Amino acid sequence: MRYFIDTEFDGFGGALLSIALVPEDGGEEFYTVIKHDVITDPWVERHVLPYLNTVPEALKEDPMSRSDAAHALAAFLAHDDEPLIVADWPEDLAQFSMLLLVGPGRMVTVPPFTLQMVDLSGFSTAANSEVPHNALHDARALRDHVINHLE
Repeated sequence: MRYFIDTEFDGFGGALLSIALVPEDGGEEFYTVIKHDVITDPWVERHVLPYLNTVPEALKEDPMSRSDAAHALAAFLAHDDEPLIVADWPEDLAQFSMLLLVGPGRMVTVPPFTLQMVDLSGFSTAANSEVPHNALHDARALRDHVINHLE
């Protein structure tokens, strides 16, 4: 299955704040918010934090530790033999990959997966998102654009 991903993080190279994977078939979505102590980027504080919980009630949960989020992500992907993770920004793929690590030399168990970068020059997921800078809504915008305009 192909999943479209978006993440929100605390500025360039910063800590992961939220992650969403949206399947191409419109099925069950994955969204989680990662616990954070301090936000260092004022832009993120103004444009991302207020919208972290602007998601459907069924997807609202208390923020998770990184480890719990990693295990939740692994459980979400466990049913898929070969997930394809599609992003329009390299840091989304980096944040996804780093989340799989739960300690020195340890990672959660996930099926073999493929990462794909799509070039969306001139398209902004945030500008086309129902809730800009919310990972779930941005991932949905990415999915809709790829499926409706690039295929």
